[in-house]
Parts: sequence; C-alpha cells; structure tokens
Amino acid sequence: MRNARKWLIRMAVLVLLALLLWWALRKAPLVEIWVAIRQLQLWQIAVILSLNAFFYIIATLRWWTIVRAENKQVPYFPLLGVRVSVFGVSYFTLGPQVGGEPLQILALQRRYHLTYTHATATVLMDKLLEFLVDFLMLAIGLTAILRVGVLAENGLQFSGDLVLLAFLIFWPPVHLILLYNRRYPLGGLLHRLPLIKKNSKPVRFLRVAEKLAGRFCQRHPGRLLAAIGFSILAGAGMLLDYALMTSFLNIHLTFWKMTAGWMMGWISLLMPLPGGLGALEASQVFTLGKFGFTPAAALSLTLVMRGRDILIGGLGLLLAWSGGLHGAKPDQAKNLNL
Repeated sequence: MRNARKWLIRMAVLVLLALLLWWALRKAPLVEIWVAIRQLQLWQIAVILSLNAFFYIIATLRWWTIVRAENKQVPYFPLLGVRVSVFGVSYFTLGPQVGGEPLQILALQRRYHLTYTHATATVLMDKLLEFLVDFLMLAIGLTAILRVGVLAENGLQFSGDLVLLAFLIFWPPVHLILLYNRRYPLGGLLHRLPLIKKNSKPVRFLRVAEKLAGRFCQRHPGRLLAAIGFSILAGAGMLLDYALMTSFLNIHLTFWKMTAGWMMGWISLLMPLPGGLGALEASQVFTLGKFGFTPAAALSLTLVMRGRDILIGGLGLLLAWSGGLHGAKPDQAKNLNL
C-alpha cells in the first residue's frame, strides 16, 4: 500500500513538472528565440552560459556556507542541483520568481535528516541574505531609472513608493542585526497579530526556525560575512550579465542607462506571470525605446534572455524530478521538534 502511494505521488509530480515545461514551451516563441540566438557567436553564448553557471555556484555556496555551520556532513554538489531545481520551479510557476524554496527544505530533510525547523532556518537565512543584496540592487536600479528619466514623462509620484523602498532596503540588514542581538521580529509580529493562534504548530514552527537562524548569526559571524560576500558577487553578476548581452547585440548603453534597462526587466519578473511572460518584453521595448533603440533590438535582447532562462529552467525541472522530489524516503526524516 505504501509503495503504491509513493508511486502515485511520483507520477503526480512527474505529470505536474511535465505540464509546467509543456506550457512554458508552448507559450515561448521558440523559432524567434533561435533566430535571436543565432545573432551571437559561439564564444558569446559560452560566456553568457558560463556566467550564469557561476551565479548558481555562488548562490549555492551561500546556502552551503549556512548549512555547513551546524551540519558538516552535507556535501556541496548535490545542493547545486537543488538550487537549479528551485529556479526551474519558480520560473515556470505563477508568482514573483519564488516558489521553489520548499525544495531546499525537502532536500535537507529527506536526504540529510535535518528537522524541518533546522532546514527552514537555513533557507530563511539564505533568502534573507539574498534579499539583502536584491533590495540594495533595487535601490541602485530605481536611482538609475530616475536619473535617466525613463518614467519622467508619465508624471509618476514616488513619495509613497520611496517610503516602501526605504523599508525594503533596510529590512534585511535590520533583521540580521536583530537576530544577532537575540531579537526575533518575525516571531514577535506573529505574537502580536490578532486572530492568530499563538500556540498553533505553524506559528511555533516559524518562531523556532527564526531562533535557529538567529543562532547562526550569533555563533558564526565569519560564515555570515562570507555568505554576504557571495550575495554581493551574485548581485554584481546580474548587472554584468545584462551588460554583456546588450553589448553582444550591439545595444551600447551608458552605465546608468544599462542599469535602468536591467532594473525595468527585473521588476517585470516580479509580476504574477510565469517568467514574467509578456511583461519582460514590454519593459525592454519601452525602456530601450526611450534610449533610441528599435523594438526589434529590444525584442532580440528579450528573446536571448528567454532562451537562457528556458534552458536553465528546463534543466531545473528535470533535476527536480530526477533527484530533488522523489529520490528520498520520507520515513528516513526526523520528526519535527519544536
């Protein structure tokens, strides 16, 4: 009975992943993507793919640095496959490029017997350090947008947006400082919110996970700084990736214009659409049009970006099936300890 249930679960996961990949490929303009990619030389394609491989190596190093602080038995390379799987699931599903993070928790819990709370704590720290740099990049990108006047003609008012932006920028470092000083804002917020059962299992689970994340900050400041350094490298790499692609397609931009174009594309990926489908294209046509480039040039850029992401995302879905979702036995995991 148990084997039949496991087989049904595996088949359901396989069907779901296959449907995600089929839907994405059906919507993607594969012929146009191929035509755009053919504008590049082989060495340029190799540089773009190598740089993106470097992103995942760095992102995995950040997560692995956090995990290894308390769990020396966890190897690096299997986690690299998990990180690519996370991108694949996040890219092909609705939402602002998140959603695959449960794979990280399941991989640690099922393969290496961490409790759910310990595994969640490592992912919480990983995302917090990722947001630390992402929101800093957001500030730089929005500064570039305002500096080059991309949205000036629309007469948008940024007063309220700047307040929200300031909150986003300062939240990750403030959260880290509070964790280091044994203060737990997420747990405190849950405790104060009305209509929430303070002793419910999910609330206790999140509070314990946050405390474990805080223990990492307190006990391993050197690893914390190293993980922050990996985040900074990844953030700088995103800009470099965009700069290289525009340069390879003969779209020559100043630093601030390049940063504004990257930022508009990054914002489009936060839309509740798989891979920002349609929003990414619109953002680049609009922004590069402001800088005097034709819609054809902008679409060529987005098609190259689409080809890169579909390739990596498709690989991620395959890895999710082959090793991330069905390769472990749930009964090997430890019980949830709160």
